[in-house]
Order: sequence, then C-alpha cells, then structure tokens
Amino acid sequence: MSVAKNLASVRDRITRAGGDPDEITIVAVTKGFGPEVCKQALEAGLRELGENRVQEALEKMGQVQGGEWHLIGHLQTNKVRLAARRFALIQSIDSQHLVQALARADPAQRVLVEVNVAREPQKSGVDPDKAAALIDEAAKALQLRGLMAMGPTSGDPKPAFMALKTMRDAAQERLGISLPILSMGMSSDFEDAVRAGSTMLRLGSVLFGPRP
Repeated sequence: MSVAKNLASVRDRITRAGGDPDEITIVAVTKGFGPEVCKQALEAGLRELGENRVQEALEKMGQVQGGEWHLIGHLQTNKVRLAARRFALIQSIDSQHLVQALARADPAQRVLVEVNVAREPQKSGVDPDKAAALIDEAAKALQLRGLMAMGPTSGDPKPAFMALKTMRDAAQERLGISLPILSMGMSSDFEDAVRAGSTMLRLGSVLFGPRP
C-alpha cells in the first residue's frame, strides 16, 4: 500500500471533478487501522486524521504525534468530557442535549453540526427539518465551523449534498457568521461532493484499502 500514490490519485480525481485539491481538506479516516497507518498518512502529507470512537482515538493519540484529530462518529453524552479539548474538530453534533453537554465541558470546542440529509433512519445526524434550530444553538454555545453529512446509501448523492450546502448558506446569512466547512464526501461519493461544493472530504478505503 502506498498512501502517497493513492493520495496523488485522489487529488487528480478532485481536480477532474472541478475542485482545487489545495482548497479541499482531506481527513484521513484511520478508524480500524493501527498507529502505523496513521503515521503513513502523516508521512504522505495528510495532517487531519478521523476517528469514529473516542476511546480508539485517545489510544492512538498517545502513540502518534503531529496530526490533528477529528471525531467523525457519533458522540455519546457520557464520552463528552473525554472528547472535549482532545479533538481539533468534532464533526458529529446532532442534538441540543449534546451541544449543552459539550458547552459545559469546553465552550471553545470547534464543532460541525451533522445533518441527516439522506433522511435514512440508520444514519446519525439531526433531521433536516430541525437542523436550523440546532445550528443556531451550536453557534451560540460552541465554536461552530460548518456542517457535516453522509450521502445516501444508494442512488444519486448530489441532491443530498446540495441540500446541505443550501442549509449552510442559509445559516451564514441568518446568523451573520462564516461557516467555512462543508464536510461531505467519502471514498464512494467524494467526486459528487466536490461538485456540490464540499470543502472537506472524509476518506478511508480509497487511501488505505479495505479495513482489516
């Protein structure tokens, strides 16, 4: 496995999809991989590492130096104190209860609100119809940087991605603040996400191959 070669291919695909690889952040999703893969990602020039579980991430943080860690999986309320101040960005804020718990632990925490734009019950994320209220609360209580979403399990992901962009644009206008991050696009659909205006991709298998 050559992470550097795979990254070069991803950057080329971003360009062909109409994006600028220098303007789009790639979060290397290292969940399920060991510390050596995290180190390979850093050596290839990937600075942001994404983990789904707080405990797994904390173990790797003790073994891997030099990266910025993102929590991209669902955050349970009982793990809030463990997660606060440890992650450069928590991408999975999906309830007012979680906003309030995190604000008590660290109001300076940088976060994204996760929206279930695919409207699939098995996915986490706030319901799109309730997202505006949660976005407004997160902007007051925490350091809100933007929105995150997963594309649909099947079918064309572009409508879901465009819905997230529209939601972000409306929130910026409503709140009068900049929300620069649109975290959308994974290994299977990142080119569609780039075409829809993604500024941050969460990529695992396209960089590292299948998880062990």
